[in-house]
Parts: sequence; structure tokens; C-alpha cells
Amino acid sequence: MPLRLYDTEAAAVRDFAPLTPGAASIYLCGATVQAPPHIGHLRSGVAFDVLARWLEAGHGLDVTFVRNVTDVDDKILTKAAEAGRPWWAWAYTHEQAFTAAYDAVGVRRPTYEPRATGHVPEMVELMELLVERGHAYAAADGSGDVYFDVRSFPEYGALTHVSLDDVAPAEDADPRGKRDPRDFALWKGAKPTEPATASWPTPFGRGRPGWHLECSAMARRYLGDAFDIHAGGLDLRFPHHENEQAQSRAAGLGFASYWLHNGWVTQGGEKMSKSLGNSLQVSTVLERTTPLALRYYLGSAHYRSALEHSPTSLAEAEAAVGRVETFLRRVQPAVDQHRSRSAAAPALRIPPAFAAAMDDDLNVPGALAVLHDTVRAGNVALDAGREQFAVAAANDVTAIVRTLGIDPLDPHWTGAGGAAATAQASALDVLVQAQLEARARARAEKDFAAADAIRDLLARAGVVVQDSPDGARWSLG
Repeated sequence: MPLRLYDTEAAAVRDFAPLTPGAASIYLCGATVQAPPHIGHLRSGVAFDVLARWLEAGHGLDVTFVRNVTDVDDKILTKAAEAGRPWWAWAYTHEQAFTAAYDAVGVRRPTYEPRATGHVPEMVELMELLVERGHAYAAADGSGDVYFDVRSFPEYGALTHVSLDDVAPAEDADPRGKRDPRDFALWKGAKPTEPATASWPTPFGRGRPGWHLECSAMARRYLGDAFDIHAGGLDLRFPHHENEQAQSRAAGLGFASYWLHNGWVTQGGEKMSKSLGNSLQVSTVLERTTPLALRYYLGSAHYRSALEHSPTSLAEAEAAVGRVETFLRRVQPAVDQHRSRSAAAPALRIPPAFAAAMDDDLNVPGALAVLHDTVRAGNVALDAGREQFAVAAANDVTAIVRTLGIDPLDPHWTGAGGAAATAQASALDVLVQAQLEARARARAEKDFAAADAIRDLLARAGVVVQDSPDGARWSLG
């Protein structure tokens, strides 16, 4: 079954056909490192980490993944000045915070993670090409600004299906020297109010790159003139991605074959952002929930849908990953026994229903339904003493959670802080087993009221007790 993805430019779901057989290339617009990350920032990282994992595990492709860092722009300069710090130090501090946040939730490091400031020569080269082809011009006022001429490119608006007549003036630079207010900045001439260190020499004068030019140049540097997938948040479609595509194709580049956009994390129906005052910084969130639960939550909705955050969201995610972990730990003795009888461990198999969901435009909610159905079936098999079926379910569960990056037994989650989590799980098992033994004694003595009281106490604590011919088993409900 082919992987089908919703392409923003086509406004339709398309079969994914990579440009190079056996390989896939992805460019993801990364962070503008002006402030610490909130959980909304991590959604694109998680969503497209899942995409890369599925291209590898589900389709056997060799993935090259590029996620850039925008480390110079207006907001970075302004906030650094307000804080009395060098702009580059301000940017690097927050770049490190983003890296720590991505690492915490298990987003794998990209193949390449270029910084904008490290690729000025490539940007100047692309800008000169656009000027040469008649699609860009230097401002006549000597400011050093260089603009893209939107009227020179008839395909402008193709990505987001907007008419040039409906486009508002571009607000990414001063209107000085513009031929048309809708023209956007490729290069911003140096200003006396800005640090001299935030400018670079070009044939047009000293200055710094415009946001859109940065991504086009870096994508070309690492993925070539044409590549498979350009990804990013829904809010980047216009003007950022529209301008990226226009300037790249005007330069004669094929650029992206598919455009994928993830939905926002919202609170009360509004996009999570610092301007709304409703952001949740990652460092603060991780003080009260586990990184695994945060990753599960961020990836639980379809990537194109809004993900509403509520006070119970992370608790529900904790419960969901808890059920998976409880099953995998319950079934481990049976898995070990099965392996002791076999010459080799059974190969992990991606369940067909899971694969079908993932191939349907990364339908992770459908894939998670398969996961939890398999966990339930595995627990039923264990309770019935059908260990062969339970082991098969465990193999399916392991294949699923590894593909989604949410394996609760992965060393990433059981490493830093894992010792404490293991100790907590062990302590919980000792306490629950003591209650179950007391319940068994009460039942043997026909004190059914006491037995029921113990069961009710465990139920209030979220512990589900299931009786079987071999004794009572427990799991987190």
C-alpha cells in the first residue's frame, strides 16, 4: 500500500513518490531562537519525527532530514538589546534550550541542523541569481535592501492559492525603496541602530538576510535544487512558505515536491503563543509530567488537526503510556520464557492495521487505536493463560511503539530519570501485590466484604484487578 500524504499545494492527498528511489529528503522549518520553547513549538518536531520514522520503518527509505535554526532576525536583535546581551549569545542560549526540549521528548537529531548565520554565502549566491534573472532588485535609495519582485513571477500564490490582488503589503522590512509594497525582503540593509556584528558584506551593501531567503538557501545547500518534502507549522504557509517557493522556483529550482503542514497546539481554541500569554514552557511542563507522556500527547492527534490543551491532557497521556508499560512489563516473563525455548527472538512485525493507518496521511489516532486494542488483547491473553498469543501481542506492541518513538522501555526514557521510574514501578508492584494477597486470604476465609473493599480501594487508585485460574493479575486502568 503506498504512503499517501496531504500536499498543501495540490490541496489533496497524493501518493508519495520520492525523487530518488530508496531515499527520502525532508526540510523542516525549525526554531527562530528568540525565547525559550513552549510545547506548541515542539509539535512540528514530533509530527515530522514520526513521519521520518515511518518512512524508514514502514517503507525502508533512507531519510535525509534537515531542520534549520534561524539565529538572526528582528526579534532576536530587539530582545537581546532589551536584555543587554549580545544578539548571538541570546540566540545561542535559546538554541540550546530548543535542543534540550527536542531531546527530552525523543525527537531524533536531524541529519543536518544548519544555522542561518553559517550560510550567508549561499544566500548571497541565490539572491544574485534572482537579480540576474529579473526577479529581484536592489533598492534604488542605496539602503542595501534587496527585494523579490512578486509581479515578475506569475506563479506567485500557487502554494496557498492566493491571488496577488488580495496580498497585503509585505511587513518584513521597511518599505523604503520598494517598487511594489507587496515585494518582500531578500536582504535587509544595515541600520545604524543595529549591531555591526549582525551584518555581512554583499555586492549590494552590508546587511543581513531576510527570513525567507535563509530557508531556500539552506534547503538547496543540503538537499539540492529539488527535494521531496518541505514541512512546517500551519502558520508558516503564508507568507513564509509561499515566498520560499516563489523565490526558489523563480531561480529555476524545482524545490519541494510535497508541502506538509501541522496544526497548532491551542488553548481555549486559540493558537498557543507568547503574544497571547498562554504559552507553556517545556521546562515548566516537564516538572510535572514525564517526557514520554508529553511526546505521546503532542503526537496523539492527527498532525493536520488542532491539538487542544486542557488541564487533563497530560494526565490522560500519562495513563495511556502507563497502560502500555504495564502490559509490556507484565508480559516480559512470558517473552523471556518464549525466547529461552527458541533459537532466535521472534522478528518484530508491523501490524497491517497499524501500517494502513500510518499510510493514510499519517493517521496516528488510528494507529494508536490499533496499539491500545493490541494491549487489551495481550492482557486478555495473559489472563487466560494463552501466553503464545500474549507474546505475539507484545511483539506487535513493541513494533508500534518503537515506530512512533513512544516505547516506554526504550533506554531514552528509562535512562535519565529512569532509575527513579523503575524504583517507583517496583514499589507500586510490591504494594499492590500485598493488597492482592490480603484479598486472597479474605476470600479464602469467605470474608467477601473485606475482599470487595480491597478491590474497591485498588480501583479508586486506578488499579484494575482481573481474576484468573492462576490468581489475580493487576494493571493500571
